[in-house]
Amino acid sequence: MAAAAFIVLYGLSYGLVLCLISLGLVVTMGLMRVINLAHGAFAALGGYLAITLMQHAGIRYALAVPIAVVSVAAFGVLAERLVYVHLYSRSQLDQVLVTIGLNLVAIALLSIFFGPNLVSLQLPLELRGNVDLGFREFEVYRVFAAGVCVSVIAVLWWVLEHTSTGARLRAAVDNRSMAQAMGMNVPVLFSATFALGCGLAALGGILAAPMLPMEPMWPLKYLVLMLVVVALAGHGRVTASIVVAAIVGIVETGGRYLFPQYGGFVIYLLLISLMVARPDGLLAHRVERA
Repeated sequence: MAAAAFIVLYGLSYGLVLCLISLGLVVTMGLMRVINLAHGAFAALGGYLAITLMQHAGIRYALAVPIAVVSVAAFGVLAERLVYVHLYSRSQLDQVLVTIGLNLVAIALLSIFFGPNLVSLQLPLELRGNVDLGFREFEVYRVFAAGVCVSVIAVLWWVLEHTSTGARLRAAVDNRSMAQAMGMNVPVLFSATFALGCGLAALGGILAAPMLPMEPMWPLKYLVLMLVVVALAGHGRVTASIVVAAIVGIVETGGRYLFPQYGGFVIYLLLISLMVARPDGLLAHRVERA
């Protein structure tokens, strides 16, 4: 029971953070239909920037986090206008090659500016220690991170599913010329959406930093897990992303806890099995194929 409680609690908190990071990729890949394999670089940039603001500028955690998120989102607008805007009409292969190249450039720059070693985020005193849940103690920070993730995900779901913003974005992606003819400013809408995706990645990277310490290879190291969430959730499905990320977090944690030597392979076995059984997404209606 103790082992099961550990796996579920730690897996859920890990999965929620992974979901928050992946939602930025769900937005760009699922809604904007841009294969952005440099997404992990924006998450790592958020984590590194928050650490730098706290350790070298002396800014408190509560202020460093929003500064880092807004800064990465603003950088995302610049990247979208200079690079990604040229990829919207290109083939998927072109998008993959360019964004993988951007990922490798980011890894090289992170190595130059921050060095090759692991860098951890020092939590404020109020987020350290454990809290008694009644049946076992649990890290205060993981409770805090899970709460932030749930709140942000809920707001994002409401905006995309129950406001005109989500409807406008889907309309612009499905028929750009018609959306522009109806008066929508599609370039501004795409820039704002891309900035949202980058901001979500940055916030997720910051929240993940105490669990998954920053390193130059971070953008590539955890990219596969982000893609697993996007692939199994189905394109643009926020609610499915939550379920999939929770499953991934629990399976990943359980695999490494129960099988330390081989636990890293468990998640890939899960991915292969589910992609064969549910190719349209874990919660998608099954489609009969000829």
